This record gives sequence, structure tokens and C-alpha cells, in this order.
Amino acid sequence: MSSFEPEKDVIEQDDPHSRNPGAPGLTKQSSRASSRHSLKKTASNVLDKAISRLSTRNIKDPGPAPDGGLRAWTQVAALWTCSLTTWGYLNSFGAFQAYYMDTLGETQSTISWIGSIQLWMVFFVGTWSGRALDAGLFAPTFLLGAALQILGVFMTSISHRFWQLLLAQGICTGLGSGIFFTPSLGLVTTYFTKHRGLAIAIMSTGGSVGGSIYPVIVRQLLPKIGFGWTMRTLGFVNMTLLGVSFAFFKPRLPPRKSGPIVEWAAFRELPYVLVVFGMSLVFGGLFWSYYYISSFARTVIGVSYADSLTILIVFNAAAIPVRLLTGYMADRFVGPLNAMVPLLLLNSLFGFVWIAVDSRSGMFAFATIYGFSGGAFQCLFPTTVTSLNSDLTKNGVRLGMACSVISFAVLAGPPIGGALLNTNGGGRGGYTSAQIGLGLATALGALCLGTGRVQKYGWSLRTKC
Repeated sequence: MSSFEPEKDVIEQDDPHSRNPGAPGLTKQSSRASSRHSLKKTASNVLDKAISRLSTRNIKDPGPAPDGGLRAWTQVAALWTCSLTTWGYLNSFGAFQAYYMDTLGETQSTISWIGSIQLWMVFFVGTWSGRALDAGLFAPTFLLGAALQILGVFMTSISHRFWQLLLAQGICTGLGSGIFFTPSLGLVTTYFTKHRGLAIAIMSTGGSVGGSIYPVIVRQLLPKIGFGWTMRTLGFVNMTLLGVSFAFFKPRLPPRKSGPIVEWAAFRELPYVLVVFGMSLVFGGLFWSYYYISSFARTVIGVSYADSLTILIVFNAAAIPVRLLTGYMADRFVGPLNAMVPLLLLNSLFGFVWIAVDSRSGMFAFATIYGFSGGAFQCLFPTTVTSLNSDLTKNGVRLGMACSVISFAVLAGPPIGGALLNTNGGGRGGYTSAQIGLGLATALGALCLGTGRVQKYGWSLRTKC
């Protein structure tokens, strides 16, 4: 018997005139009503799935972090890809700095504002966008940021003037990166407690890998297909990588109430102030070297544009293994703050050694050693800041505050270093002034961190901190 036959029997019993010409209309109306109900139910299911994907409001608290397992390490892999497209792209700005010098007719200090604003956006905007994870809005925040970053890269491909590049590569790309990176980092930390330092160290290698890959792409494609299509290729690369990341990211916790954006009491704690100020000096100088190492090789040493990009690649690639090593050693043996101080002193020494480099082979050797030294301490920054805090619930806000302060240092550092290139007669003399400034800023930063360490933990070297 058909499923529609019982309905037919009821109609015949209730309406003796059901066989008249109007009866088929009742059947059609019933069919249309059933179809509308089915469509509404399907649309409702699709909407519920979309909302559940865009919001974490339906997630129940799963308890303690798994601290490992396939899903947790998959999140690390997705974050690594985000780091590649964000910090890798930033670390490769030296390739664009050298190219823009040849094509825009602007000073090096002026050009460096493009990279500095992009970097500032990532640090500063990330402080605020990280709260979207707490609100249960990870997915829409990630999609918005990724769309803006990719839009910025594609708009860079049609930019021919400084102000256009400043808007596209500096502001739009940096804004997008800042919007999606910090929530992604926060998501991954919810999967780890004991191995959180290792997870962050693995993530940080993505920046070094990206800083090596993007210059390779630029070096190979720029002479063959031009600037526009080279940038579009980078845009398609980022689009693919961020799409893969989004597909694998899975928020673990339900929405939760965020704490305050600023904890003013932290600025009354001398160790915290010293560490944040010291790291501001360090990062302000460090990113000058990322932006100008290729330009120095080209304008002072006299290498080709292709060789200058290879030097940048070596500089970034040298940091890959040491990031993992120092992250592991600091977590296992001495603590991040104890490791940071001598690593910064070593890095400041290489700032002065740079002055003596005067040959192509010497440039490659220096890029390797300095890249190794610079990568050694960068992965320790988050855990160094949080090591000063005994209340773990305040780690997020204090780290965000530190990033906000440091954002202004990285905004001003490269342009200030670029302005120093016009002192001391310009040329090598100008670079010498900037290199001295780099060494002094890093040494002073190390002194600030060392003083903060003594203020917090005393003089004993046996204290792990």
C-alpha cells in the first residue's frame, strides 16, 4: 500500500464531494505544504551547522587539555602554516625592500615604513583580536583576517607607487594577519599544558621556513613574469595554505568570559616593566636587520639582486633548527629568562661583528651565524614574559600588553635604522652607524632583562626561571 493511500481514505470519508474537479487541488496544496516544510527543515539544519561552525557556543567543556594526540598536533600543524603565511611573509620583507629601492625612487627609511606598519599591525591588532576566541567567534574572525591578508597581497600586485604599497602591503596585509594569527595561537594553547613550550617552538619555525620560501619564489619568478604576477602567485599560495589551516582548526573550549584588556597593576611591577622595555629595544633592532640585510649586501658588498635574496634565505633558514633546540633546552633545564639573557648578549655581539663584513663569502657566513643567533631567542619571548607571573590566569592579558608596547618599537625601529644610513657620510659609514645602534639596543635590552631577572628571582643562578 502506498504511503499516500491513508490520506486519500480520510479525504473520501470526510468529503463526499472529494471526487469533483476540485479534489486534485487539495492534493497539490498538501504536496506543496509538505515540500515547504521539508525545505524549511533542510535550511534549518544547514543554518544550524553553519552557526555551529562559526561559533563555539554549542561546545561543552571537555575538561583538561589533552597535551598531545593526533588532534592536538594537527592544530599545531595548522598554526605552523599560519605562522608561515604571517611571520614568514614579514621576515621576507628584505626581498621587497631591495626591489623597491630600485623601482620606487624613495629612500630606504621611507620604504621600510611599509614593512614596519605591516609588523606593527600584527603585534597591535593581535592584542585585541585574540579576545574573539574567548567570545566563541574563532571561525568568522579567522575568515575575515585571511580575506584581508589575501586581498592585501593581490592589491600589492597592482600597486606601483609608495602610498599604494603602504595601504596594500603595509596596512591591509598586516591588519588581516593580525586579526587571524593571535586567535589561532590562542586556540592551539588550549590543547597543551606540559608541552605548550614545544608547541610554540614548532610554530615559530614556520616563520623561518616562510622567510626562506617567499624570497625563493620572488627570486625565481620576478625576472620571468614580473612583479604583478609574482605577487599574485604569493596570494594564491597564501590562499591555499590558509584554507588548509582553516579546514583543520577545531576550537576546543566553549565561549568564556574574557578578562580585562589591560591590567594596569603590571606596570607597577619593575621586573615586568624591565622585560617589556628590554624586548622592545631588541625587536626594534632585530627587524631592522631582517629588512636591511639584503640591501646591505647589494649596496655595500656589491652582490647581485639574486645573491642578496639568497643571503636573506640563508639568514632565515639558519634559525629553523635552533628555534626548536633553544625552546626544548629552556623548558627542560634552565628556564626561558635564564636562557634569554646570554642569547641576547651574543646577538648584540654579532651586531658589532657585522661592521667588519666586507666580502661576498663573509656576507654568507655572517648571515648564517647571525640568523642562528637571532632565531635562538625569538621563540622564548612568550614564555619569558609569562615566567614573571605567578597567576596563570593573567598570562594572556600580560602577554597582550607586552605585544602592544613592543608594536610601537617595531613600528619605529626599521625607519630609525634607515634614517641612520644617511649619517656618517652615507654608504658603508651610514650602515656602520645603524649596526652600532643595533648592537647597543640589543645589549641594553639584555641588560634590562638581566636586571628584571635579579629583581624577581635574586642573584642565584640555580633558580630556574
